[in-house]
Amino acid sequence: MVYPCVKRLFDLLAAGALLLLLLPLLLPLMLLLRLTAEGEVFYFQRRIGRNGAPFYIWKFATMLKDSPNMGAGTITLRNDPRVTPVGRFLRKTKINELPQLVNVLRGDMSFVGPRPLVERAFRAYPPEVQARISKVRPGITGVGAIVFRDEEKWISRSDRAPSAFYDKHIAPYKGELEMWYLERRSFRLDLLLFMITIWVVFHPRSEAVFRVFSSLPQRPDFLTAKATKDHEETL
Repeated sequence: MVYPCVKRLFDLLAAGALLLLLLPLLLPLMLLLRLTAEGEVFYFQRRIGRNGAPFYIWKFATMLKDSPNMGAGTITLRNDPRVTPVGRFLRKTKINELPQLVNVLRGDMSFVGPRPLVERAFRAYPPEVQARISKVRPGITGVGAIVFRDEEKWISRSDRAPSAFYDKHIAPYKGELEMWYLERRSFRLDLLLFMITIWVVFHPRSEAVFRVFSSLPQRPDFLTAKATKDHEETL
């Protein structure tokens, strides 16, 4: 019982402190978003949360308002034309995720945990994975979010339809990663994942998560360094 209490206390204190600290960055960004593209500042998307209850995740608006009804729907591709110019920068730097600090304060999310998904992506998990993930608060970051921090890249490389590639290749491994976390979760593990998240924001090609956690489930072929190199050599 100590771990959940310490985790929640850390979430509240850290989210509150970060919001205050980041206000000088967040306020100008909000003004910039209001004055560009379609004038939308925030994007609220329905996700599956703790106990299977839906909630609305906060993000800075980075795509056209009607994006869910255009192109690949809820799946975003590399160089997706629905992403606005400002949004492209926010997504690359992950600044678009900062409003989720509000979700943490509200209790919808934690700093670290399984990444909350839209219902269609959540249902791509096997039933036993869905049931296990539903028992905890989802996180801003986590092992699945770190490994698939550039999910758009893998989807865009495939000849398959985006939803088919996600269901067959991404969802199974992402589910294994989240189960790995749930079997080992502790405050120490959360801190390590939080620090690795900060590292990979500045070093996006880093494989630190695989070096630090050698017990992670074996990577599928499309995620290996060799697959990445082979693809880049064909460009």
